[in-house]
Amino acid sequence: MSPSQDLLARSRAAVWHPCTQMQRHETLPIIPIIRGEGSWLYGEQGVRYLDAVSSWWVNLFGHNEPRIKAAISRQMDQLEHVILAGFTHRPVVELSERLGALSGLGHAFYGSDGASATEIALKMSFHYWRNQGQPEKTRFVHLENSYHGETVGALAVTDIPLFRQTYAPLLIEGLSVPCPDNRHTTAERDAKQLAEQAAQAVERLFAAQHQQIAAMIVEPLVQGAAGMAMYHPHYLQRVRELCDRYQVLLIADEIAVGFGRTGRFFAHQHAEITPDFLCLSKGITGGYLPLSVVLTTDAVYDAFYDPDVTRGFLHSHSYTGNPLACAAALAVLDIFEQDQVLQCNAQKAVAFTQQLQGLCDLPWVTHFRHCGMIWAFDVVCERNDFALAFFREMLQHECLVRPIGKTVYFMPPYCTTEADITHFYHATRASLTAVCGNQTTPSHITSDLKMA
Repeated sequence: MSPSQDLLARSRAAVWHPCTQMQRHETLPIIPIIRGEGSWLYGEQGVRYLDAVSSWWVNLFGHNEPRIKAAISRQMDQLEHVILAGFTHRPVVELSERLGALSGLGHAFYGSDGASATEIALKMSFHYWRNQGQPEKTRFVHLENSYHGETVGALAVTDIPLFRQTYAPLLIEGLSVPCPDNRHTTAERDAKQLAEQAAQAVERLFAAQHQQIAAMIVEPLVQGAAGMAMYHPHYLQRVRELCDRYQVLLIADEIAVGFGRTGRFFAHQHAEITPDFLCLSKGITGGYLPLSVVLTTDAVYDAFYDPDVTRGFLHSHSYTGNPLACAAALAVLDIFEQDQVLQCNAQKAVAFTQQLQGLCDLPWVTHFRHCGMIWAFDVVCERNDFALAFFREMLQHECLVRPIGKTVYFMPPYCTTEADITHFYHATRASLTAVCGNQTTPSHITSDLKMA
């Protein structure tokens, strides 16, 4: 048995892999990765894979980034961890200050992952209204097809049946409103009009039930697990206005779309608004260490500031504000400044989009769309196993992708080059042809659906 075969057997025997039906790995090999460099992951005997999904959207600047490694190493020589209850340290203070300056939100509460950030924001918004003498405000509004994590609180505002249905008896029922998904535009209704129509549904809900609603949570501009559903910033502007009018707190879940993914540092900045809560994770440490943070306003913070301990926010994680993770996050912020990342990404996005649009001449590709450093398209394919089949085929072409149903997306590290995108483009063409090539083109696919 080779070292890789031994590792695969041991992994199947000992590791319960996430978001996975483990029985599949009786026939689908688990892939051993030895090292990473830039946009590429490497296995044994020279096999490599372009990390087209940034290892679940966390890796901003590529694998083995020397400046982030050096920052962690320096911090390791000083302080690896200390309890943040009653103690503090330089990295967590500096990170909080810098995130506050970037967001306009003055107080940072730390967790360990994205779902933890969602839980914190939900609990904090509920508790805020209780402290304000309005304990009846207990419900949460979310968009249809939303995803905000898989812990029990986060699932209450997650609208993906695959994740939610099994655990429905455990969940508080949320209030769902339509998503202004640009794929639903028509010749008579453009993206902004669609956004306005969806906002009017929020207005009707708030008018009827605002006295029971604590907060509304949104993924600004791009709903990831909904198949990279993209929508117009007008929706965020209207939701902010409605939340103010009806006394509903606004939670911006930027766990996936923060840190430059949409072309601005924070996605909500496209709409020139400020949320009441901002949830961040994934790219915050460049993919190096687990960390999440919820940023909020002075008004929310002040509602908890009281001699009565029960009015405090009594929530904690053992590794809250871990110094090593905060040091990595500070290095990420430094790289954004030193490398002018947003400006460079804007230039790359033009070239990448120009090449990827070439996929639109394939008969199975529809609704090609783009936002910042995120590209996606939908595939019209008769195969019910499209996602798994396409995943397998792309591995043969040295690409790691994870289709969402019949949506293919490209969300690469920011160090990805034009040569890398050319490789991805040709791999995608070849894989779509291999997976879908034997079917006839459905009659409802027309050229006006090729772009969205």
